[in-house]
Amino acid sequence: MNILIIESINVQKYKYKLFEKTLLSSFSILPSLYPRRLAAITPKKHKTHVFNERYEQLKINKKYDLVNIHFNTASTKKAYEVADKFRGKKVKVILSGLHASALPNEALKHADSVLLGRGELNWITLLKDFENNKLKKIYPPEDFIKSNIKIPPTNIKLPGFMITGAIEATRGCPYQCTFCPETNTPNGNKYYERPIKEVINEIKEIPQKTIIFYDNSLTINPDYTKKLFQEMKTLRKKFFCNGNVDNLANDIELVKLSKQAGCIAWLIGFESISQKTMDEIGKKTNKIETYERAVKNIHKNKMVVIGDFMFGFDNDTKDVFETTLKTIKKMKIDIADFSILTPFPGTPIYNTLEKENRLLTKDWVKYNMHNVVFQPKNMTPEDLQEGVIKIYNNFYSTNHTIKRIANSIKLGFYPFFLVLFRNTITSMGIKQFKKKL
Repeated sequence: MNILIIESINVQKYKYKLFEKTLLSSFSILPSLYPRRLAAITPKKHKTHVFNERYEQLKINKKYDLVNIHFNTASTKKAYEVADKFRGKKVKVILSGLHASALPNEALKHADSVLLGRGELNWITLLKDFENNKLKKIYPPEDFIKSNIKIPPTNIKLPGFMITGAIEATRGCPYQCTFCPETNTPNGNKYYERPIKEVINEIKEIPQKTIIFYDNSLTINPDYTKKLFQEMKTLRKKFFCNGNVDNLANDIELVKLSKQAGCIAWLIGFESISQKTMDEIGKKTNKIETYERAVKNIHKNKMVVIGDFMFGFDNDTKDVFETTLKTIKKMKIDIADFSILTPFPGTPIYNTLEKENRLLTKDWVKYNMHNVVFQPKNMTPEDLQEGVIKIYNNFYSTNHTIKRIANSIKLGFYPFFLVLFRNTITSMGIKQFKKKL
């Protein structure tokens, strides 16, 4: 059986200059491990091709027996268009991803089946049903813990040049913040860990010097992560990973071990500088008084802090942008990403805003964390949109950017290069963001 797994459906058509395009193509990381996980667990008797839009042109033809399209909310329109074209060729289409899991009935208008959740076991079940001509409409997630099947390594080769490899050591997140589509997808809050030996063996097989951990957080179980980092010391890899602020502020041993294992940067979802907001959205790991301590611990061990901040929560007023900017400058965060709260389908915050009639649109293309798609409580949609643009422009102004890059020299070559590169790319992205708006 010939199977096509589509990894990326691109909906943003920016006109980059040659230099910008080269940087973005060469240094970007894989948008998702999910398609490669499906390819890895697919029985070898099938011929499987993983499509990556950055390097290939998608051809709609009948040579495939089965097509799986994995997509996010902002890519919905394009994903449905591609699905409809394949179905027009009498090819069976499977839709998967966070949006399809949240709104399976909508997805089924454009597909023969929908895979729910992030697991791969339901994919195996689906393939068996397809071979027996008993394809079902919905395939709920199945639990690896209860099965005897191991998660296979995802070192599936892709076309083109990729400077950064990717891996997943743990899966899921128990916290289920109200805005998070990943942990609120079916089985998304079920946390489990791969055997460390298997993770180490997979890392050894990754050809790239630098890798990124796609785990929701590598600080959920510090004991597991410390053992993993101990085993990674001799691998001579450099890596990025996500972590929660509580353990990064309080577990000095964990932070030190991460550096010894090759960590370049920790990405932290600070989200907000309001404790009231943190409590309301269920982010139990975030205590505002620990923010600065976490940053200092990471810097002390010569690693970069990438901070994620989100705006539009019900406690946010128009002064939140200026207050946040002052706070993160004081904390000396190296790289910051600012986004607009987006109520993705399937999340509690989406359900609340829909019930309160505060959703302004269900044009899924706009659900990209850059557009305001709901009515904020304490400001206008225009205030929210303009506030995010303003904080981006201020944080990435020439003077502040040069200062951050200069300060990062003391962190070493890899952290310095990351700060230099990300600040450069983000400055380019701001220009494109303005054009898009």
